[in-house]
Amino acid sequence: MQKRLAKNSYMPIFVLPTLCAFILGFIVPFIMGIWLSFCEFTTVTDAKFVGLSNYAEALKDTMFRHSFWYTALFAVVSLVVINNVFAFALAMALTQKMKGTNIFRTVFFMPNLIGGIVLGYIWQLILNGVLEQYGTALGLNEWYGFWGLIILVSWQQIGYMMIIYIAGLQSIPGDVLEAAQIDGASGIQRLFRVTIPMMMPSITICMFLSITNGFKLFDQNLSLTAGEPSKLSEMMALNIFNTFYGRTGWEGVGQAKAVIFFIIVVGIGMIQLRATRSKEVQQ
Repeated sequence: MQKRLAKNSYMPIFVLPTLCAFILGFIVPFIMGIWLSFCEFTTVTDAKFVGLSNYAEALKDTMFRHSFWYTALFAVVSLVVINNVFAFALAMALTQKMKGTNIFRTVFFMPNLIGGIVLGYIWQLILNGVLEQYGTALGLNEWYGFWGLIILVSWQQIGYMMIIYIAGLQSIPGDVLEAAQIDGASGIQRLFRVTIPMMMPSITICMFLSITNGFKLFDQNLSLTAGEPSKLSEMMALNIFNTFYGRTGWEGVGQAKAVIFFIIVVGIGMIQLRATRSKEVQQ
């Protein structure tokens, strides 16, 4: 008991460096960012308090409002495509008794290891090469950019979500599935009444990751739709970036947009967390 207390007494010494780095690298910039959202500034040292005018300008910006709905639609579509269809289907297929499953899992997971900027430019070349045959390009239509991003993100993230689903499927006791089969349950009934209910923790994780990744998408959007003159393919993160670095005198507005963006992402996370807890209580 005394040895355990002696070990615990050294814990603050080891935690302190990490805590200091976290405060300096996250907490201080975060608080400073909130303060700057109420200021007009070009550098941190010349900030001048202007109240809520930056937020008013951000909410009046039609491109920012468009980017919000564009991002929300992207998050919903990517959630359905990545989370509820292809990733789960691949996980079901690759947990069957067949040869080469480990190779297939590796191949499907590998795109997740490639950086978003690189993937964006690669897919830009591929998709523009296809669209060129029809006399158009990604930068000429916001919906070409939208579906191009869906294809890119699906190709990159389906393998990652698949691994989470595989872990969930492998955690289901085989006895439960055998008992359902003995009781006369068909394959569809076992899927919807046994497998999916017992997969809810994995489904919740994948839903959370899909939605938050959809709202935070930046580098793929920047590289895939680079050069679009109308800027209608801008998602929220890219719109904030272009506001902050692309418009002189709009630094405070860009910071206000970043705070609004943070509130939206946190709100989505809290809603998902509450929904998850309510499901656990019902079960």
